[in-house]
Amino acid sequence: MAQQSRIEWTEYSWNPMTGCTKISSGCQNCYAERMARRLKEMGNIRYSSGFKVSIHFDLLDVPLKWKKPRLVFVNSMSDLFHEDVPDSFILNIFKVMNKSHQHTFQILTKRSRRLFKMSEKLNWTNNIWMGVTVEDKDNIYRIDHLRKCPAKVKFISCEPLLESLECMNIENIDWVIVGGESGPNARMMKKEWAIAIRDQCIEKGVPYFFKQWGGLRKKAAGRLLDGKTWDQMPTYNYDWSSVL
Repeated sequence: MAQQSRIEWTEYSWNPMTGCTKISSGCQNCYAERMARRLKEMGNIRYSSGFKVSIHFDLLDVPLKWKKPRLVFVNSMSDLFHEDVPDSFILNIFKVMNKSHQHTFQILTKRSRRLFKMSEKLNWTNNIWMGVTVEDKDNIYRIDHLRKCPAKVKFISCEPLLESLECMNIENIDWVIVGGESGPNARMMKKEWAIAIRDQCIEKGVPYFFKQWGGLRKKAAGRLLDGKTWDQMPTYNYDWSSVL
């Protein structure tokens, strides 16, 4: 549950918990759910319950064993702030991240209300980035919860981007990721939606990362926006070249 990631904006994934439940429109064609079903069919013991929320206590200390600094996506196969995850487990994950000061951890949630409620109980060392998914106008409220979080780096993931978000307020946000939906039944992302967010990021001086156009064949669709690859990142606590 700790491996190199194919996700363009990170390097490794660490999954001390797996599984989730659908909460908003962006969950409709969840890639993690598809992957979990596939892994269950392959006999992977971590997914014996399919996509039901499962906690893997034996994987908690994995980052402490990594000597070289890494950029780590926490729970790429789940949501850390899911209602079925005990507060105590979230606190334990934060303790591991606090001790693993050489690594940079990226957490992404759709459950911003619980994030907001727990924020003051958590130790937000500088190596912990916190993000929320905002796929449509109905979920823009998540940004207000994020803004109140003490994390040094706060980011928004507009993936899958399902409609225009020109009204989105990115004040006090440090990074924005945009991407179209991929896989079977992928919903279309319009070019003007991605450009509008990019232009707002340029105006505000916020790093912009265009992840993909998506679709059934996402590799063929590529990652170019207006003929350019947008791979901007916030400054973080180690030199990227040190892990190459």
